[in-house]
Amino acid sequence: MGLSYGQCMDHKAFAATIPEDQLAALNETADAPGLVHLAGHVAVILGFGLWIALGGPLWQMALVGQGIAICFLFTLQHEATHKTPFRTDWINEWVGRICGVMILQPFIWFRYLHLAHHRHTNIPGKDPELEGGVKPETWAQFAVFLSGWTYWIGLARQTLGNAMGRDPGAFVPRHAKPRVVREARWMLVIYAGLGASLIWTPLLLWVWILPCVLGQPFLRLYVLAEHGRCAFVANMFENTRTTYTNRVVRFFAWNMPYHVEHHSLPQVPFHKLPELHDRMAGHHKVTAQGYSGFAAEYAGDLK
Repeated sequence: MGLSYGQCMDHKAFAATIPEDQLAALNETADAPGLVHLAGHVAVILGFGLWIALGGPLWQMALVGQGIAICFLFTLQHEATHKTPFRTDWINEWVGRICGVMILQPFIWFRYLHLAHHRHTNIPGKDPELEGGVKPETWAQFAVFLSGWTYWIGLARQTLGNAMGRDPGAFVPRHAKPRVVREARWMLVIYAGLGASLIWTPLLLWVWILPCVLGQPFLRLYVLAEHGRCAFVANMFENTRTTYTNRVVRFFAWNMPYHVEHHSLPQVPFHKLPELHDRMAGHHKVTAQGYSGFAAEYAGDLK
């Protein structure tokens, strides 16, 4: 679906065509672009939050915008697992952790899951993102997937399990397991404190919890487009999809709609992916024209 065939070249062969100095320039990270982008993303969240808290005109509609802005912190957390949004390591780490609290996704645990996903992208039995029926094939599965129900329940169980010292997954190395446990326990402490605030004010319910429920379906569709209905092969040009979309979506998704580009050269920071995309022109094999177009085509094959 959404196929456009370029030259017969896989992602490794393509990377080998880039001169070393140009590849080094593409891989070079910087703090400024990430901090500016982060300031814009946070400003949107604060703006929507203030609109909702003050009960401004049509504040109910702002709930969805707020949810999208918060849920798409996933894409920033995802980038932070690669340590590419910022040059300064501690900024990557703390931004990733804070995003994790905002979207109920433990950062350290997710880093190991995501790195396993990159090592075995779309390979059944090896890619952890293929586990648990995350690629819906029926209308019922599609509806449940888009609702975000399995996301919230799955991560709540994972966080609780991590805090209790249960096996976090084969992709987490032994030496990292104590940190995974501590991270989950700290998250539960934070949630307990934030939850206690609901006793005297429902503010967090309206500016965070409910918006996240409403915004998650948009993130689910975005995530599905990354690899959904792509080939179960090792070539990133075939197992990953780049989705052509508008600047607003690219902003909230931190340029991750350029997903073939990201998987082919994961050390390229988000702000240089458009440049890599231009360089990669003619080699893409799986693309989609917008997320609504992807959704319509995907739904057309459901049982």
